[in-house]
Amino acid sequence: MQHRTRWGRTMADRTTRIYLDHAATTPPDPAVVDAMLPYFREAWHNPSSIYVEAQAARRTIDESRASVAALIGASADEIVFTSGGSESDTLALRGVVAASARRGRHIVTTTAEHHAVLDTAEQLEREGIEVTRVDVDPEGCVSPEAVAAAVRDDTVLVSVMHANNEVGSINDVASIARAVHERNAHTMVHTDAVQSAAHLGPGGVNVDRLGVDLLTLTAHKFYGPRGAGVLYVRSGTPLQPQIIGGGQEHDRRAGTENTPAIVGLATAMRLAAERHESDLAHERALQQRLLTELPRRIPTVGVTGPRGLERRLPGSASFVIGFVEGESILLALDLAGVAASSGSACTTGSVEPSHVLVAMGVPTELARGSLRLSLGRLNDDSDVDRLLEVLPPIVARMRALSPVPVNEPPEDWRPWLAS
Repeated sequence: MQHRTRWGRTMADRTTRIYLDHAATTPPDPAVVDAMLPYFREAWHNPSSIYVEAQAARRTIDESRASVAALIGASADEIVFTSGGSESDTLALRGVVAASARRGRHIVTTTAEHHAVLDTAEQLEREGIEVTRVDVDPEGCVSPEAVAAAVRDDTVLVSVMHANNEVGSINDVASIARAVHERNAHTMVHTDAVQSAAHLGPGGVNVDRLGVDLLTLTAHKFYGPRGAGVLYVRSGTPLQPQIIGGGQEHDRRAGTENTPAIVGLATAMRLAAERHESDLAHERALQQRLLTELPRRIPTVGVTGPRGLERRLPGSASFVIGFVEGESILLALDLAGVAASSGSACTTGSVEPSHVLVAMGVPTELARGSLRLSLGRLNDDSDVDRLLEVLPPIVARMRALSPVPVNEPPEDWRPWLAS
């Protein structure tokens, strides 16, 4: 039997699967795919060449750069196209540190960052850079005052994510940037805004409103292609390229430009801006249902991340479920036709609890039962209904089979569980 998907395409399947992992990646919008196809089929030429076809590709990249810049309040020459969020984060950290070696060898970040930042900081530490990691609060947010207090005279960079990929916490990056610059005007501020662009609209990632010097985006989080990212670099920011061997991207990132991916990224950003208001209302309504109803239907469950929706990324609903393993829940949900995540998608398969939950203070055994449900443009009430139908019996069955006695939750769990 063939079922029509919500993109209007068909797939051979006997069941309708439900996708609740938009924080990991989003399905490319058909309009994005259509915009990219000519640059695979006809306009595939190297934009660095001088002949007519190549210069047409160059103009397309220039137009895409200007479009992206306008959407975040930047200048076109401040946009560096990359292969994605991880490369942009790495370029921001390593690029600023390398270019600022004479001024200082200290950076500041938080304990709840994406591994693209945390692992790069750890590698820099092995190379002799001093790293201060600021703790987050129980809702996963970091205090601007705590970040500023960690800044020293020799601090060259502060990197704080805009919205957390696991629990949806939105940091007050504007206040953080302001506090850091007041403490040390020479310290650059970077934010990983990978999760923000799809949900907070152009105003939410406007670089002047945020006050940042560098900002990371990636297309596949807002219905664009994988393999396409952006690093915004404010004019005057010291940055040493990490990929060399060509003069592309104004000598900041070598390599023949991926024209189809760049076109897809720019198209996806424009569509996300146009659909922001409707997407926001839609995702908030579904999110509220999950955050309210799931803890009512399953005992010993807690919501992780901010309680107030104004501090939580739209579409993000994250939980800890006591006396079960998150990976086991995911396997059972998959068999029931639901795709979800446990903690960070980039570390799925790890037996260790989420580093974000641990940083927030969630007890280790409870953190092992984490579940992340991230909603998107294609979800509807029937998807939430299905999740609420299948998840409670899955948890009950697992608890019945568990060798660990399911008793009263330990005392240190209680602050994290629904009352």
